[in-house]
Amino acid sequence: MFPSKTLTLLVFSALTLTITSFHKTVAIGGDGGGGNTNNIYSPCSDTRIQRSDGFTFGIAFSSRPSFFLNQTVLLSPCDRRLSLAAMNSQFSLFRPKIDEISLLSINTSAFFPDNYGGYMVAFAGRKYAARSIPAFIANSTFIVTSFTLVMEFQKGRLQNLYWKRDGCASCKGNQNFVCLNKQDCAIRTPSCKGRGGSVDCSLGIQLAFSGTDKHLAVLNSWYEVENLKQYSLYGLYSNLKSSLTNQFNNFF
Repeated sequence: MFPSKTLTLLVFSALTLTITSFHKTVAIGGDGGGGNTNNIYSPCSDTRIQRSDGFTFGIAFSSRPSFFLNQTVLLSPCDRRLSLAAMNSQFSLFRPKIDEISLLSINTSAFFPDNYGGYMVAFAGRKYAARSIPAFIANSTFIVTSFTLVMEFQKGRLQNLYWKRDGCASCKGNQNFVCLNKQDCAIRTPSCKGRGGSVDCSLGIQLAFSGTDKHLAVLNSWYEVENLKQYSLYGLYSNLKSSLTNQFNNFF
């Protein structure tokens, strides 16, 4: 049975910034729609949220070692002790709506992640900084185009960001994909548009939420994603294909 709650797919495209413009950014995106109470728009500021708020966070693209201080301590990209500026790192900013399953899009037709280190870290906050572990995206041989990111909140404060993997279940038996490290479905980079091929290798990040908001209301969207694992999310969203640009065709 499908969950009784109606699922809404929100689609967001990224604004990709250099490190210089990133630190100058104060506000980005909309207000999260009706019912928004969160007026913090910088991903490097702290906030507490409630359901239906907009929430700004960032994704940094760089090499894996560049996210660590002295090669040991993983820091948030908001921490200026990291040398991301010297690495010519890139950033994408998003403002999804809390507890809605969202599809984040990063067009790679002119932005090649392997040119900037091939890894990404999701992050938000400063004093209460939260960041994901570095996730591999691409090198000159392979590119991973589909990801699931879960944001965990406790009493409205972001605590953790997790990359969830399906162990290559989504591409099992598909000869167009390669299973990397028994966890990620990848496409050969030379097959991508702009790299000599014809495949749209734009990045798609499915975002969901867990935990509680500042009123202790439970955030359920991650559990809905878990319950739907037996179904094809691409199939559930297929009725939207005609209204989406071609960059979304190969996400799931």
